[in-house]
Amino acid sequence: MTRAGLLPDHHPTADFFVCDIFDAAPKDDMGSMEHPMFSLSTRPDRRILSYEHNGVQIEVTPSVRGLATIHDKDVLIYCISQLMAAVNAGRAISRTLHLKAHDLLVATNRETSGDGYKRLRDALERLAGTRITTNFETGGQEVTTGFGLIESWQIVRKTRGGRMVSVAITLSDWLFRAVLSKSVLTLSRDYFRLRKPLERRIYELARKHCGRQAGWTVSVDTLLKKSGSASPRRVFRKMLRDMIAADLLPDYRIEEEPGDLMRFSRRDAVLEPGTVPILSQNALDQARRLVPGADVYALQAEWHAHWQARGGLRLRSPDKAFLGWLAKR
Repeated sequence: MTRAGLLPDHHPTADFFVCDIFDAAPKDDMGSMEHPMFSLSTRPDRRILSYEHNGVQIEVTPSVRGLATIHDKDVLIYCISQLMAAVNAGRAISRTLHLKAHDLLVATNRETSGDGYKRLRDALERLAGTRITTNFETGGQEVTTGFGLIESWQIVRKTRGGRMVSVAITLSDWLFRAVLSKSVLTLSRDYFRLRKPLERRIYELARKHCGRQAGWTVSVDTLLKKSGSASPRRVFRKMLRDMIAADLLPDYRIEEEPGDLMRFSRRDAVLEPGTVPILSQNALDQARRLVPGADVYALQAEWHAHWQARGGLRLRSPDKAFLGWLAKR
C-alpha cells in the first residue's frame, strides 16, 4: 500500500534496529536458560566445556580472553528484551542492533562509571570470542552448528576520552531465530541484582523448569550438571544450602528434600484460587497497551503479591486497582 505522492518503501526491513524502547521487560532465550553456555567463574575461564543431556550436545570453546560469563549475558538479555518489545509492538527488527551503552548499563543495573564501560567492552569481546557448537533446536530447526554468542560488535560513537557512547551489536543467527520464534521467557528485574553467578544460573533454571507451576523438584546431580558449575558435588550442595539460607532468589523459594533433592516453589503459590482479585480480559489488554512487550501475566502475579503484602483488602474494582498500580509502577 502506498499513499499518493510517496514512493513505495523498497526496504521495509531496516538494516539495523535501534534500541529505543524504555523499560522493556527483561527477556531471556530458553535455550541458554536450560543448558549451560556461560562460565560461572569470576576469573578468566579458558576451559573447553562439554555438555550432553537428553540428546542435546553443546561444546563451548573460549577465546584467549576466556569464556563469556553469566554476567556478560546481561548484554544478550538487553538485546532480546528490546527486540521482543519491538516484535510485540509490530515493529520491524534486525539481527544488528544500535544501542546506547548508558541505557544498557542502567537497564541491567550496572555501574555507569568509567570502569563500568570498560567491563562492558570486555564483555563484548568475550561474547564475540566464545564459540558454541550445538545441535540444540531454535525456531523449529535442529542443525549442528557453530557460532559466537554475538557475531560482531562495533563502537559507533565515543567521547573524546574514549568512552563508548553508542554500540552496534550483531546477534548470532541462532539467537535471532529464538527471538523470531518467541522462544523466550520474562525474567524478574531483580535478576540483575543477584550478585553471585550461581544465584543467577539457578534462578534461570527455576524460571525455565518451574515457570508458573506450583513447584519443580530436581536431584542435586542433575542441577549440578545443568548449572554448568565446576564445583564438586559436596561443595555445590553447600552453596545451594547457603542459597536457601539467604533466600534471595526472585519469584522462587528453594527447599532441600530427602533423597538429595531440591524443590523450587513459586513465592506466590500460597495464593489459592478464588482468594485473589480476578482481572478481566479487558484489563489485561489495557495492560499490554500501557506496557508494550511486557508479560501481562507476570505483571498480574506481581500485583497479586503487592495486594497480598498490603493485607489483601477487598476491592470494589480489581481492574481499576490493577491499572492504577501499573501506571504508578
